[in-house]
Amino acid sequence: MKKLKSLKQDYENIEIPTELEKVVQSAIRQAKQKRQPEKRRRAPQWAIGAAAAAVLFVGSINVSPAFAQTIANVPFLGSIVEVITVQQIKVDQGTYQADLNTPALEGLNNPELQTALNEKYIAENKALYEQFEKDVADMEQWAGGGHLGVNSGYEVLTETDQLLSIARYEVNIVGSSSTVMKYDTVDKENGLLITLPSLFKDESYVPIISAYILNEMKEQMAKDDEKAYFLPDDEFTEGFEQIRPDQSFYITAQNKLVISFDKYEVAPGSMGVVTFEIPTDVIKDVLVSDLYIK
Repeated sequence: MKKLKSLKQDYENIEIPTELEKVVQSAIRQAKQKRQPEKRRRAPQWAIGAAAAAVLFVGSINVSPAFAQTIANVPFLGSIVEVITVQQIKVDQGTYQADLNTPALEGLNNPELQTALNEKYIAENKALYEQFEKDVADMEQWAGGGHLGVNSGYEVLTETDQLLSIARYEVNIVGSSSTVMKYDTVDKENGLLITLPSLFKDESYVPIISAYILNEMKEQMAKDDEKAYFLPDDEFTEGFEQIRPDQSFYITAQNKLVISFDKYEVAPGSMGVVTFEIPTDVIKDVLVSDLYIK
């Protein structure tokens, strides 16, 4: 437990470099010098090691326009960087392990939205780390301690000229594992965060989408014995009846709406995270427009 507290102190006391652009420029020069003509190398990663080498923290960065331009102008990195990892926390303490990765968006034409999303992502992982600390402290009171694993990360699901959909996942392992998915879909052209209610004229989309999903669940179970969902008439579980108005969702590159459920939310754990793509014909009459869903 003392070691964990020491690691926490190391983590909290890490100083972030103030002249990040200079560091980037220096690293780029070195990378160019070392780069083989026939190979394209990735940009180097900078990390600050904690004292016991059990916590790796890649600094929380407020990416400045100058920094973004510096990256954008490096030929072997590509012309645009929109989603980057700005924070990574790793803990390997025997039976207690954490690997938390925080994304940040850069290049949105709405600076306020970009800042709000980036601050939200940092806050999410900060809360995960603090809960991890608390759970470890509680387990240390048990005879023989306990086992705990926490992982978080992200994936860009959709990136078109207009849309960016990013998924963040949280996996908590204590005996069995649970998975929580969170999504953000952004209109890059107009600098807007798209919410599920904003896509529809009124709340009639809730029963319409719910009815489609329920029917899809039944059809899948009839065709495949390995498929299982919690249906309304299930005697042993609380069956699925309808989606929440703010149900997790994202929009595909083909402009299709996908509804997502966390592990155990509507199905046994063996089904994992469950998603349903909703045919546009099912919801076209209640859509505000066909700008995003087609």
